[in-house]
Amino acid sequence: MVSRQQTESGTTARTGAEAVTKQRGRPRSFDRETALEKAILAFWEHGYEATSVSDLTRVMGIGAPSLYAAFGDKRSLFDEVVRVYGTRYGSFGERALAEEPTARAAVERMLREAAAEYTAPGRPHGCLVIHAATNCTSPEVEEDLRERRNANIAAFESRMKAGIAAGELPAGTDAAALARHTGAIVQGMSQQARDGASREQLEALAALAMAVWPDSSANPARSRTEAG
Repeated sequence: MVSRQQTESGTTARTGAEAVTKQRGRPRSFDRETALEKAILAFWEHGYEATSVSDLTRVMGIGAPSLYAAFGDKRSLFDEVVRVYGTRYGSFGERALAEEPTARAAVERMLREAAAEYTAPGRPHGCLVIHAATNCTSPEVEEDLRERRNANIAAFESRMKAGIAAGELPAGTDAAALARHTGAIVQGMSQQARDGASREQLEALAALAMAVWPDSSANPARSRTEAG
């Protein structure tokens, strides 16, 4: 026979267990994707160093415990921000390199789209990957963003080399120098957008940058092929 004390004890234990279960399984009271987008905009506008956890909780509309539970610490959140930014806002260059038939067409499209993306209304100007480590005291963050920028330069160079091999660029073209020239233009456009340059001004800069593009007609091998 079960005593009243045992029954009450069992009831209390079940109630406590149910409360713990409910607490652990309680859905978040905020939308994670919406909060992440707000974090992207905050880091994009102010950079890694100048964006504090209190800044993040304020703009994301959540408390610090919720931030840590959903995203980890500030560095973990920033790593996710950079990944999502690259897909959501920074992939136009990668698409241009992959989709255009020539290196020239790819770079021309990339610069034209950079002028539009870097000055789009309703969000910070420029590129997060280029600017987020400004005045940063975290070597790991600086190194990660540097590696991403250098990876872009390497992708440009690979596309230039393919253009040389295909005969669309002169055989003597310095692929590495042309890639760095392209990178310098993209990074410069980003900074000028931060400083207030308009889309039209950046498009004019892009057109001028393409004016120094190596002339494929100077490639004897291609000329002979076309003539034949």
